[in-house]
Amino acid sequence: MNGSTALPPWLPTAPCTPGRCAAHPETGRDHPAERAGAVLAAARLTAGIGAVLVGVLLAPAAGLLPAAARLALVRSWLRAVVRAFGVRVRYEGTAGVVTGPLLVVANHVSWLDIPLVAAVLPGRMVAKTEVRRWPVLGTLAALGGTLFIDRDRLRALPATVRAMSGVLADGGRVVVFPEGSTWCGRARGRFRPAAFQAALDSGSAVLPIRIDYRPTGAAAYVGDDPLGASLWRVVTARRMVASIRILDPISGSQYPDRRALAAAAERAVARPAVPEPAVLRPAVPQPTVAKDSANLSSLSVHQRVSSRPTAASSFRTPA
Repeated sequence: MNGSTALPPWLPTAPCTPGRCAAHPETGRDHPAERAGAVLAAARLTAGIGAVLVGVLLAPAAGLLPAAARLALVRSWLRAVVRAFGVRVRYEGTAGVVTGPLLVVANHVSWLDIPLVAAVLPGRMVAKTEVRRWPVLGTLAALGGTLFIDRDRLRALPATVRAMSGVLADGGRVVVFPEGSTWCGRARGRFRPAAFQAALDSGSAVLPIRIDYRPTGAAAYVGDDPLGASLWRVVTARRMVASIRILDPISGSQYPDRRALAAAAERAVARPAVPEPAVLRPAVPQPTVAKDSANLSSLSVHQRVSSRPTAASSFRTPA
C-alpha cells in the first residue's frame, strides 16, 4: 500500500516511519503484557480476513436488495470487519442528525479509518489510483464508487475536484483525508486545501471528524509499512479502541477561500476533546435511510442510485 518509489515533489509526505512510530514501546516487546497471545492474534486475523471475503462474495447478491436493506447490511458488515480484527469502536457526536450534502474530512492514521468512517457516514471516498490495483480491496473500492486521484498528474486534480463538486451538488457525501498521507496519530499533518474547493463550489458544509486509537502505535500505518505487518500489529494489540469523534459542521460561506476553510477544519480536528461529566455515549444513532439515500447505488451503499461510483481511502493525495 505504501510504496517505496520516489514521490512527485508536490505530494505531501509524513515524517512518520514504521520503526519510529508504528513500532512504539507502548505496543512493543518492552510491554509484553499489552500484547495478545499468538493464538488469539491468529484467530483475529483469520476472522478479519474471513469477514472481508464474505463481503466480497455477498456483494453481487447485496446489489439486488432494496436500498434500505443494502445500506443496513453493508454498514453492519463494515462494523463486523473491524470488530473481527479485535478493534472496539466508540463513536461520539451527532451523525444521526446531520443532513444534506457534506464534505466529510478526517485525520488519517490507518487503513482502519476507512471502514470506521464508512460505517457511520457512508459517502464516496477519494483514493489514489493505485488502490484500484490492490487485490480484493481494489475491487471493493471500484464497486463502491471510489473517486480515484492520479497522484502523478497534477493537472488531473481540477477534474477530480469537479467530480467531487458534482457529487455534493447532487446531494451526496464525499469523504476525504486531506492530510494527503497517513500520520502516526501522535502527530498530524496540515489539511491540504484542494478538496475544500468542492465544498465551496457546491455550497456544501464541511463535517470534520477526529480519529484516535489506543494504543496509537499499533494502529499507525505509515511510510513503507507492509499491509501484512500492519495487520499483525492490530491483531496482536491486547485491546485496541478506536474513537471516532464527529464534530460540528462548518459552513463554507464563513470563509473567503479554500485555504481558510481547510485551516478551520484542521483546527477543529486538532482541538482536544472536552471531557464529559458522564460516561460517553455507547454509539452514535445511525442516520435514517432517507438521509443516506443520496449515497446509495445498485452495487454499493456509498453513492446515489442514479449517480456514479465510493469507499476506500487515499494514503497520499495531492493538494
